[in-house]
Amino acid sequence: MQHSAWHALIKEQLPEGYFTKINHFLDEVYTSGTIYPPRDKVFNAIQTTALADVKVVILGQDPYHGPRQAQGLSFSVPDDIPAPPSLQNILKELADDIGVRQSHDLTSWARQGVLLLNAGLTVPAGQANAHAGLIWEPFTDAVIKVVNDKTEPVVFILWGSYARKKKALISNPQHLVIESSHPSPLSAYRGFFGSRPFSRANEFLSAKGLKPINWLA
Repeated sequence: MQHSAWHALIKEQLPEGYFTKINHFLDEVYTSGTIYPPRDKVFNAIQTTALADVKVVILGQDPYHGPRQAQGLSFSVPDDIPAPPSLQNILKELADDIGVRQSHDLTSWARQGVLLLNAGLTVPAGQANAHAGLIWEPFTDAVIKVVNDKTEPVVFILWGSYARKKKALISNPQHLVIESSHPSPLSAYRGFFGSRPFSRANEFLSAKGLKPINWLA
């Protein structure tokens, strides 16, 4: 991250010394117990998707907290791991919207310009959202602000009340915000199913002269 366009622009948004605080936090938690994702994947979202390439942002809350699930990309898991319920519902909506995707691993989306960003970048094993409010929110809010400042149009996909609170950070009128309930089984039938986020994102990108995402790749 140190040599990427992300680094300099995120740093401008944060208090002096914040990266040092993050590194101290990582040193502490990764030596105190099992933390997901693996430390080398914590910043995977911005390492995989260059700022210049971002066309879509899908915001999650925090990483999956089961063994080998988290990859540092929101909602994505390796193909040899069963899809968690929220991801199952995302793939179901994708099938209804565009077509069937065989893979649970969403890395190919990230490589096409879909920033798969969690608001919190680490989680202790078995303790969902346990690192909320400790270190990550200023950093990931800064990432959203940096994308908001892009001159090219971007689609922000916000699922659920937590993600939708981040809409306040998206002030650039050229961007598109797509909102719905969360794909969790607790809420998917209250507005997520039938929301067609994938085709709507592609329709917007095409209308702006940008290459659409191949969501099935």
